[in-house]
Amino acid sequence: MDKPSGLKKWIRRALIALAVLAVVGVIVVAWIPNPVEVEVAAVQRGPLVVTVNEDGRTRVKDRYLVSAPIAGNLARLDLEASDTIKEGQVLARLVPLPPPLLDSRTRAEAKARVDAAAASRRQAQAAVNRARFQRDFAKQEAERALAVVQQGGLARSDADRAVSTYGSSKEELRSAEFGARVAEHQLTLAQTALMQLSGEGEEGEQLEIISPVAGQVLKIFQESEGVVQGGTPILELGDPSALEVVVDVLSQDATRIPPGAPTLIERWGGKNPLRGHVRIVEPSAFTKLSALGVEEQRVNVIIDMDDERELWSSLGDGYRVEARISVWEGADVLKVPASAVFRSEEAWATFVVEEGTAVVRTVALGETNGLETEVLSGLEEGDTVIAYPSDSVRDGVSVKSR
Repeated sequence: MDKPSGLKKWIRRALIALAVLAVVGVIVVAWIPNPVEVEVAAVQRGPLVVTVNEDGRTRVKDRYLVSAPIAGNLARLDLEASDTIKEGQVLARLVPLPPPLLDSRTRAEAKARVDAAAASRRQAQAAVNRARFQRDFAKQEAERALAVVQQGGLARSDADRAVSTYGSSKEELRSAEFGARVAEHQLTLAQTALMQLSGEGEEGEQLEIISPVAGQVLKIFQESEGVVQGGTPILELGDPSALEVVVDVLSQDATRIPPGAPTLIERWGGKNPLRGHVRIVEPSAFTKLSALGVEEQRVNVIIDMDDERELWSSLGDGYRVEARISVWEGADVLKVPASAVFRSEEAWATFVVEEGTAVVRTVALGETNGLETEVLSGLEEGDTVIAYPSDSVRDGVSVKSR
């Protein structure tokens, strides 16, 4: 009877020990932290493009404000906005006012306007000559660059830059010739006004204001008949086929934008983005209030269209667009998601997943476009990093991919 009793005793003790071990095991397991679920991304090589993205507006390159050369009675205009204008077409007619204006002071002012218009014409002609020389030089450079590219002695990008410069020089010549025609027209108007004020015109003669260029009517300022003073704006002319895009960027971004930088024009109303290039980064900045009421220093960047006119013929003057200006490009760079890197003391760091554990690793970074960042050192292609590290992720914490 003693043996069965002792056996039961040992069985009871064994069961109690097993229960204690089970409870201890449950407690230990409960205290072991669960792996943190994270999103991971692979470090890989590929292209990286850094851009400056800002809103912009289209603008007619060459516009001409038609104003009254002298005081007079303006006849009602027969034109409307968007009407097509031919060079030499009569835009408006002025009937001279009675003689009280024919005094020595007025005649002297008219003579001064003639002299100023003559000087402007000489200056405009000099600009045409200068632009024509630059156009011819740029053409020679482009032809030379294309020939060297075919022989393999020059990078294609350098030839494209030379061709782009040639295209810009042609546009500059076109603009200079427009300015010369406008200056000639201003001189003619000033001379006609002087004749009217000097009494050399015929009695009852009308002063016809003609168009110096071909284009379209952009705006009409004085539509009704009435007396106007000298210098009163009447209408504005321009050529909508010669459009440029004006984009104001932050001054710190403007320092990174070189002339000739490739640009994509998006959200302009068409299905596909339009290609363009930066012609000018204006040297002077201006102050502008942001949407949050913060004063910002902005700089105007002027962009020329590279696509054919047929692709953007529906665009007009003052239309809103979005510009994506390329400031840096890399064809084969080591990159990670920009969200994967963070500041750690005085350096940049990222969490690398090694055998299910998050390990902090210091990295050196290069360029970034806000979505992806170039890695100069600290990572290798194929490494796995945590794309969006949360506060739960620490150095040495167990992690698992979602």
